[in-house]
Amino acid sequence: MSRLIVVSNRVSVPQAMGAAGAQGGLAVALSAALREHRGIWFGWSGKETETFTGHLDMQRNQDVTTATIDLEPQDIEEYYNGYANRTLWPLFHYRIDLTEYDRNFDEGYERVNLRFADSVLPLIEPDDLVWVHDYHLLPLGSMLREKGVTNRMGLFLHIPWPPTRLFVSLPNHEQLVASMLRYDLIGFQTDEWLDSFTHYLKKELGLKVSPDGVIEYEGRRIVARAFPIGIDYDEFVASAGTDLAQGAYRRLKDSLGEGRKMLIGVDRLDYSKGLGERFDSFDRFLTDNPEMAKDVVLLQIAPPSRGEVASYQLIRHDLERKAGHINGAHADVAWVPIRYVNRGYPRAELAGFYRAADIGLVTPLRDGMNLVAKEYVAAQDPEDPGVLILSRFAGAAPQMEEAVLVNPHSTEEVSDAIKQALHMPLAERRRRHERLLESVRDEDVVRWRENFVTALRGDPQADAALDAPPVLSAVPSRNSH
Repeated sequence: MSRLIVVSNRVSVPQAMGAAGAQGGLAVALSAALREHRGIWFGWSGKETETFTGHLDMQRNQDVTTATIDLEPQDIEEYYNGYANRTLWPLFHYRIDLTEYDRNFDEGYERVNLRFADSVLPLIEPDDLVWVHDYHLLPLGSMLREKGVTNRMGLFLHIPWPPTRLFVSLPNHEQLVASMLRYDLIGFQTDEWLDSFTHYLKKELGLKVSPDGVIEYEGRRIVARAFPIGIDYDEFVASAGTDLAQGAYRRLKDSLGEGRKMLIGVDRLDYSKGLGERFDSFDRFLTDNPEMAKDVVLLQIAPPSRGEVASYQLIRHDLERKAGHINGAHADVAWVPIRYVNRGYPRAELAGFYRAADIGLVTPLRDGMNLVAKEYVAAQDPEDPGVLILSRFAGAAPQMEEAVLVNPHSTEEVSDAIKQALHMPLAERRRRHERLLESVRDEDVVRWRENFVTALRGDPQADAALDAPPVLSAVPSRNSH
């Protein structure tokens, strides 16, 4: 069996999984794939070094081999804080108003991708499969090709792909996409992002894309396809049954008081998550429904991220201001409507918090997938489940149509959805949850990983699966095997 070489911006060390801030289900799935394929996980250590040397720190933990490099401060500023998080991230989330174009960012992005290519190259053996992750490393495959790598290589994009009319605002966009076409397989979260990518190929590059996602480019055959990611269902359910999860559930329930309902949001502190709009919608609900207001609490957990970027500092200040305003306007001595927490929690504790919540409020303005929605469903008591309110603009929405789908830009619509969820009869809650749970269980992260690796291998089984047009929910049930 071929080895699997996974390349990502950061590497998650296996023993850290489940800790606050860890990659969670994705790290679990990739670690399992690496154990199965005797592979290596390569990426940035997250540490700085005064002068880049290319030194590889090789470790082996829980049968997974990791290889990491340290980057110079200028690398981190231009590649990570700059091009990745101030250029690509806002643009790919449709926030062209926040997108910064700086030649130094572009040069830093190219330089660090080249350093990744030089550093990982000695690790790649002739029969290895190379799986590159996310927007940080779009040109890496092309750089490896230039260095003589002929292995099968795949790219998976975890975030949205923007409409062509937005993407063409990126300087050198043709060069970036041409570099992506050196991969053999390009994966997206949803058909919507896949369609945006193929529309660009047709309109801007004049390429033909067949109905099964095959692109002919410079004599090569590239496959583009949607591979919607899921959670590690079995691992998450197991963590939800731990003492830590049950203690978190009881602690939160006891703090609410008798008869009080709770909404929960769990998001990184990021403008794509729509947290300001969420607070405004909850404020609208409290204002429009004074008879229900004091029976409801919103718990918003928002660990800070990318604190070096000015736009993220503004988000934090704005949310603190809004939470203070809403609490000041509506609270009394025995009740505060918003509990706003700026820290992360272990996944087991989060599972307990999810189970204690009557409503999961997942309202991003734009999201590649959003696994919080799936974790919330997996954590519920099937006999008395909570209600998922989900943004139409989350990548998870096409798979989770039994959620209460909303436009997160409309405070009235989200306010009405909160009221609907609070009044929803038990029979309807059970019916919706049963359908949602089936999707979350059967279309999990293990299935996602298996489907991608099978397609990357390019064997007849993969080719047969790709003969039909990609369908978002085409992952078979485990029960069918």
